[in-house]
Amino acid sequence: MSFLSILRLSRIGEHVIIPTQYIIQTKHYAAGGKSGSDKKKTFSKQFTVKQKVELPVEKDVNKLLTYVCGSNIYKEGEDVKLKPDSEYPEWIWNIRTEPPKLEELDPNTKQYWRYIRRKALVQNNRKIKYSKL
Repeated sequence: MSFLSILRLSRIGEHVIIPTQYIIQTKHYAAGGKSGSDKKKTFSKQFTVKQKVELPVEKDVNKLLTYVCGSNIYKEGEDVKLKPDSEYPEWIWNIRTEPPKLEELDPNTKQYWRYIRRKALVQNNRKIKYSKL
């Protein structure tokens, strides 16, 4: 919603603008809550705090080695079973799982200069952080 739709203006004369309607947003602000243990659950009648959902963690070693745990998004069914390594394509074993090192990058590429810039920003932020202490 734009500012002009919130504040309707009517013109009287050539250079005079008189506001005819003001809309002040009063909803969705935090309100004072109840005391005691209810404070954690609700702020007021309208607002409730969602309780943290704890997901179950699989601890069975055999299942962790044979299934992709958490891959089943449906209520029924089971997780995807892992296949032997020979059934997967060869390129999957060459995928880089860690960031590249500076020595491996070519100085004539954008990736190299972005890496240099990022490292300089991180170092500069650390200097600022520790100089304030």
